[in-house]
Amino acid sequence: MTEVLTPRELNRATLERQFLLRRTDAPVVDVLTRVVGMQAQAPNPPYFGLWARLAGFHPDDLIKLVTGREVVRLSLMRSTIHLVTADDALYLRSVLQKQHERWFLAGYGKRFEGLDVPAVVASALEILEAEPVTFAVLGKRLAQAHPGADEQTLASVARMYAPLVQVPPRGLWGSSGQAAHTTARVWLGRDLPAKVTADEMVLRYLAGFGPASVADAQVWSGLTRLKEVFERLRPQLRTFRDEKGVELFDLPHSPRPGGEVDAPVRLVAEFENMLLSYADRSRIISEEHRKRIFTPNGLIPGTFLLDGVVAGTWKLTRKKKTALLEVNPFGKVSKRDKAALEAEGTQLLAFAAPDADTADIRFPS
Repeated sequence: MTEVLTPRELNRATLERQFLLRRTDAPVVDVLTRVVGMQAQAPNPPYFGLWARLAGFHPDDLIKLVTGREVVRLSLMRSTIHLVTADDALYLRSVLQKQHERWFLAGYGKRFEGLDVPAVVASALEILEAEPVTFAVLGKRLAQAHPGADEQTLASVARMYAPLVQVPPRGLWGSSGQAAHTTARVWLGRDLPAKVTADEMVLRYLAGFGPASVADAQVWSGLTRLKEVFERLRPQLRTFRDEKGVELFDLPHSPRPGGEVDAPVRLVAEFENMLLSYADRSRIISEEHRKRIFTPNGLIPGTFLLDGVVAGTWKLTRKKKTALLEVNPFGKVSKRDKAALEAEGTQLLAFAAPDADTADIRFPS
């Protein structure tokens, strides 16, 4: 008989694999490999995401990897910017390339009827491999070579049809400004692998997020028709069911610590991947609370976990030499949980605002 896993058991399995039951001393690259990167539309969330997972993490630990080209930011899962290792950038983009092209056709198809896409991509590669430029500059230069086409559409062709990485200083802690891009080939000195399958990607997903269903993996990756991949991998996987009867897959030896394990308070970053990587998010957030943080504009605030699940949001504001951490629970919290949130918040302020003369934590009155 297939074992049934409760939402709490699934929660603890996810937190264990995401390094959120206890902070790890593992290298940053190893953590990014396990969690298959971090969503990174904005530069700073991955730093907070790593701080929540790594003991003694300092922004310089990631800055060195970004400037050393061991870690990069580019469009991957769900056609959104992720921070990943160089190896994963090449492998994952190769698996997801056709999906990027399909998304482009679905969103922009009518806007580039008659456009010679291969010629636009060739022009874009010539520009981007000569020097990193922003999409605004790229669009203007492409419009000169391909008159009559919309600049934004032309730049989007390049983004979807070519693997482009964002170069420093974009992605560095404390830096700002528009993102400049070049190709992965120039930045990393390697081409995408020519022949890849989604099999390894599914196994990596299960290692970082399992146990999970086919639908979960599809939501995480943005790919469809993964059922055939799971069926191909079934002999090497272990299967379970959730309380709704949905079949779940997992790696046989991945940790599943059990629902009785305590989960510490954690402040997790904006765009936290755990909240975006399941069709059924009930293991990490209730439907009621999901509706409160998933906004139409796609911005997902920093959240905090109590007993392993999302229980509120947090926001850090810097003004000159002051720092304010606002913690907003979705409901009443116990004195014990408030004290734990204050302790974790104090650590976050020490990490993010070590130079502040005044650093305060504020709860709703």
